[in-house]
Amino acid sequence: MGRTGSASASSGPTLAVVAREAGVSVPTASKVVNGREDVAPETRRRVMETLDRLGYVRRPRFDAGRAPGLVDLVVQALDTSGAGAVLHGVESAAHDAGLEVVVSAGPARTRGGRPERGWLDKLIARGSAGVLCNLADLTPSQYAWLVEHRIPFVMIDPAVEPPSGVVSVGAANWQGGVTATEHLLALGHERIAVVAGRRHTMCGDARIAGYRSALASAGIRHRPEYIRHTGADEGAAGRRVLDLLDLPEPPTAVFLCSDRMALGVYGALAERGLRVPDDISVVGFGDLPESRWIAPPLTTVRQPLSEMAATALRLLVRMMDGDRPESTRTELSTRLVERSSTAAPAGQEPGGFR
Repeated sequence: MGRTGSASASSGPTLAVVAREAGVSVPTASKVVNGREDVAPETRRRVMETLDRLGYVRRPRFDAGRAPGLVDLVVQALDTSGAGAVLHGVESAAHDAGLEVVVSAGPARTRGGRPERGWLDKLIARGSAGVLCNLADLTPSQYAWLVEHRIPFVMIDPAVEPPSGVVSVGAANWQGGVTATEHLLALGHERIAVVAGRRHTMCGDARIAGYRSALASAGIRHRPEYIRHTGADEGAAGRRVLDLLDLPEPPTAVFLCSDRMALGVYGALAERGLRVPDDISVVGFGDLPESRWIAPPLTTVRQPLSEMAATALRLLVRMMDGDRPESTRTELSTRLVERSSTAAPAGQEPGGFR
């Protein structure tokens, strides 16, 4: 991760230590150190006294020419509600930290399907002090490039496990899978299917593992034919669920590992003349705005995207100030949001199989 570790004892206390001793946030202490005006006089006095008392020596924070007040947020796409939630969280935390944010979509793909490197060159041209990546993944060469140029960066909800030492923020996906499945079990469902995205992703694997764990705890053997994978296309998720319903013993409920999948599933079910939850119960994951708008409103596991993004920005600020997070992986809790897309299986009361 480049030179983002904590300072040694001989170099004096880190800004995080100063902030803790002064009873303020790291961004507030950073504002005082950098002479910003948007700090209350009493707070400024307390921080300055702590700086003197601890013997804090301001270290060079960034390479020459890098703008200390500018960070980049690189997202996979800008036209989704998930990207909007990430942007909201980053902007809010950046405002508190006195930082400006440049948002870009990318990286674009070459004809061979590999991400282009142009967005990395733009980081240097802009003089960005740090990067937040809300991307499916980065290539090894892109990771190496960021480290080589000593640009602190944090991954938000990476699809695949980052290399050792890379800081990332995600959701408690395993627990989310458990919660979704336990909800359906409590309603009396035994035949529960799960549809995830592409194989071997951090979030998908964890959500499926949670699903299987909840079934095992209830004494129900999971059925391999009830576990399906699909791409990001909403229509593909709908086709997977219709395939499940064509099985000799079709599921009575399905856990979809994203709310966007649910949109496609609702449409496919409607085309076949099936109703949610009368014919099949549906649980999503994400709690995107769309989950409240569709009919019936979707029961889903809330993934705190805005909070994840804000947490990532605060971690990035610490790294920009030379501090090193205690853990490279931070997970925020998920919770079930119960709406109208789930019910007991037809002809059975909730909890009837127990």
